[in-house]
Amino acid sequence: MTGTHDSWQQTEVDEQSRTRLAAHDLSYRTVAADSDAFAGWIQAVARGFQDGERSAEQVAAAGTRNAGRRLTGVFDESGPSPDLAVGTIASWASELTVPGATVAAGAISAVTVAQTHRRRGIARALLEGELRSIAAAGMPLAMLTVTESTLYGRYGFASAADAAIIDIDTRRVRWSGPTPSGRIDFVGRETARDAVVDLHERTRGRTPGDVALPPGHADRYTGTDPDAKDGGNIRCVQYRDAEGVVRGVLTYTLTPHERDIVHGTAKVTILLAETDDAYAALWRFLLELDLVAHVHAELCSTDEPVLWMIGDRRAAAVSVFDHQYVRVLDVPTALAARRYSAAGTVMLRVSDPLGLAAGEYLLTVDDAGVASVTTGSSDAAAATTLELSVVELAALYLGGVSPVALARAGRITCADPEAIGRMFRSPVTPRLGLWY
Repeated sequence: MTGTHDSWQQTEVDEQSRTRLAAHDLSYRTVAADSDAFAGWIQAVARGFQDGERSAEQVAAAGTRNAGRRLTGVFDESGPSPDLAVGTIASWASELTVPGATVAAGAISAVTVAQTHRRRGIARALLEGELRSIAAAGMPLAMLTVTESTLYGRYGFASAADAAIIDIDTRRVRWSGPTPSGRIDFVGRETARDAVVDLHERTRGRTPGDVALPPGHADRYTGTDPDAKDGGNIRCVQYRDAEGVVRGVLTYTLTPHERDIVHGTAKVTILLAETDDAYAALWRFLLELDLVAHVHAELCSTDEPVLWMIGDRRAAAVSVFDHQYVRVLDVPTALAARRYSAAGTVMLRVSDPLGLAAGEYLLTVDDAGVASVTTGSSDAAAATTLELSVVELAALYLGGVSPVALARAGRITCADPEAIGRMFRSPVTPRLGLWY
């Protein structure tokens, strides 16, 4: 299969997966978001994520959001509901921020298999087929956010950017951060949506693990989806600097305490800040809200700066979980795309159960952090040898995992993991602030 970043979504389904599923009397095909078949696909997605049946209005709105994606479904035409998918997956061409650059990546979402059709190879066919399609389109990486973290390692994915959930008891907070000179104002939800789009695009290149904003995502944060149920509950504020330029936006909801009105909870929907002043101003606004005793924020960085702005560090409870998963498909392109923190030469011997990225790759990094990659073992006499699977390569790729830890865990083999760590380290902690 061949294709380009613009046309790969219209290509035929992967033949190897189609043949495998046909052996189980299952049909494997793409579904257009504007077709009659889309309803059976999106209803299956809703069911797979334990959501309710979609109304006609919700199906139409979902069709608009999915218009730019490649939607694939598995159908059991011998069953009582032949038009309702028993397996689903969606993907689209996106970009992933890596240290010092952004790289083309195929984003994957909506992976479901009906409970009635387990153990028939559907998940395997969907994921392997999508990976082969993304690789054939010339994208060196695939990525996804996961609900079941045990599933994706067998397909070569690894957690490359963790996320933190932060709960702050505002009654214990003494603000110790800066006092910016700009101003905060409440704004309408449509204004906030436009600010989310603009600010995300202006800031996503700074943080490894971040991605291009998927179509329709800004409406999720501001409740401006045409089928949004409780959009009016979302409150929106923006921060403008001293020159009047919008540098930050915050959306959040309020949940009153069931017995005591002064002990409510503010839950962050999204907080985007282009400057340090915007960041400080928006967080201070949250922590000083009236009738609020707790602030809850998800998908934060594991080293979120606000933790150093609240006086009492123990006012914040922090839990960490795996979030952004990455899969390397084209090792030379992926390794050469990012920048490195130290010079060096490494011979990577990569294994891959799917055969997409297996091989020997000589990585040479100069003093400026710019890399070149060649295949094979020639000119490798002075190189540090690193043996690992494609899973560990993905874990290392954004610089958020220590090679020393992986070596001690028996996940990589290397005589000098500290040298590898100096090369792959990212000065900015990898983070992704959204689900997709």
